[in-house]
Amino acid sequence: MGFVAMSDLVGPAFRKGYAVPSFCAWNAEIMEVVLKTAERLRAPVILMQGPGEFPLMSPASMAVVAGALQRRCEAHACLHLDHGDSLQMVRECVDAGYTSVMLDFSRRSFDENADALKEVARIAHPRGITVEGEIGKVGQADEIASEGGAASALTDPADAVEYVRRTGVDILAVSIGNKHGFYRGDPKLDFDLLTELHSKLSIPLVMHGGTGIPEKDIQRSIGLGIAKVNVASELVHGFRSSLTTQWTDKKNLWSPLAIGEAAQGLAPIIEKWIRIMGADGKA
Repeated sequence: MGFVAMSDLVGPAFRKGYAVPSFCAWNAEIMEVVLKTAERLRAPVILMQGPGEFPLMSPASMAVVAGALQRRCEAHACLHLDHGDSLQMVRECVDAGYTSVMLDFSRRSFDENADALKEVARIAHPRGITVEGEIGKVGQADEIASEGGAASALTDPADAVEYVRRTGVDILAVSIGNKHGFYRGDPKLDFDLLTELHSKLSIPLVMHGGTGIPEKDIQRSIGLGIAKVNVASELVHGFRSSLTTQWTDKKNLWSPLAIGEAAQGLAPIIEKWIRIMGADGKA
């Protein structure tokens, strides 16, 4: 089967009280592990790539590889541009066949952010493509994360309401104390702020920086409107650690074998997040 729009996955999750995991999948091996795990658990999933992954393959090549793998399985999945950094990148992904796009202008002025996302919606919506925006700034918890800026700024509810009205975005990434990367200590999420955002907005909300957030906090957030959670750093760390161990121990010096084992080793992480979000059995 082909990829579906993110709204087709996240909309039911928002209404029924679970969340859809969005996994950073930067090569064919990881895409396949995500899709096969989702198929086995009958779970909706999102494959995401962005500026940090496109140096490996262009959006057009990523979409061809992902589409070929998706057509060979029964996973209910979306192909998503995460943290797009230009309108040109958005257009490339739309033309390549991505079924969801995010333009992250959260570090720019409110007006520039809103005007750009309105243009993204104009480009994407006629083609049935879901649009994600971000208001507030989801910063970085460590020096490794490639998404977001160093500093965070919590989402202002009044700004969020006006942003959604002006842009027509389908889903909204919010900043409530979540960050990209590995947290130093326990993350402190502002649930009062999330409660207010959920009460004032009628669209699904997105949590970036899922890695390291306790399960109980993820599930509490889902009850307050979070219907998509991004997971990247845990996968990157698991993949890198496997390769380092294999090559240090001289177990798999043949790179294809090492890459294959590293990718397969991510399956338990993917399954864990699917179950934490209550997405198993929902496809």
